[in-house]
Amino acid sequence: MAPIAVDVVEPTVLPHKGGIPLGNGKVHATGGAQVAEGKWKEFSFEPIRESQVSRAMTRRYFEDLDTYAESDIVIVGAGSCGLSTAYMLAKARPDLKIAIIEAGVAPGGGAWLGGQLFSAMVMRKPADKFLTDLGMPFEDEGAYVVVKHAALFTSTLLSKVLSFPNVKLFNATSVEDLITRRDDSAPGGLRVAGVVTNWTLVSMHHDDQSCMDPNTINAPVVISTTGHDGPFGAFSVKRLVSMQAIEKLGGMRGLDMNVAEDAIVKGTREIVPGLICGGMELSEVDGANRMGPTFGAMALSGVKAAEEALAVFEERKKENAY
Repeated sequence: MAPIAVDVVEPTVLPHKGGIPLGNGKVHATGGAQVAEGKWKEFSFEPIRESQVSRAMTRRYFEDLDTYAESDIVIVGAGSCGLSTAYMLAKARPDLKIAIIEAGVAPGGGAWLGGQLFSAMVMRKPADKFLTDLGMPFEDEGAYVVVKHAALFTSTLLSKVLSFPNVKLFNATSVEDLITRRDDSAPGGLRVAGVVTNWTLVSMHHDDQSCMDPNTINAPVVISTTGHDGPFGAFSVKRLVSMQAIEKLGGMRGLDMNVAEDAIVKGTREIVPGLICGGMELSEVDGANRMGPTFGAMALSGVKAAEEALAVFEERKKENAY
């Protein structure tokens, strides 16, 4: 794998030495011995009316809903693969609108910890190139590298993704279905043209409440990275089976790291027209092995998914199918 270009960002330095300048002109000194008696006695925040807070949030959120109702690329799942995909896409194509749909409140999927709740994250080479591009420190152990805490990787990646102006993360939001179009040249006679969404809490209560209809996002390319089978896992590929776009799922096999990671990266591809699949969701499609607590394939599947997505997007653009 060719090295990935690294963007160096200089850290922001506070202009005031020794403390943080506060809105009322006072300074909180960093050394305990420097804190003057009664320093915080007259402290207060700027005044605000509660409705201002509400409007500041809702106005921006509804603007985002309007903006991303027509997206260029939708990523389903904000785990390690989905976030890696978003990072590569947004960096390569700042002109594209990229929406990420995450069912959980907290993005990151299973990448906040290593295996069995241990904290370190292990990645086999050449995934270290992705970490270098991200500016992530690691310990080099020869054939693999170790990030001191998985949360450092996940929070850094998430921070960089959310900083891109052309990316919007809709978390606590589920994909309930896929938007499809007739395509007689495709297996199953369809292509994917977007996603059907709803609040996750609403999705969880369809069985005990009356009908609560969803919302939609149109996009010529959908990238599904929802993980292996679970409450929200492998959603897109299971839906493809139920709509007879693919015959059946292969089902995830037993753990074999050496086989599994290569298979996931190599298998990252467009499953049906308009839908690219990456990460552990592929293990359910292809009958690939489980990989366990090693994350290199997640990052590099994301790199490959981004490349696949850009190729598919340009193809759809030529066909005027977007």
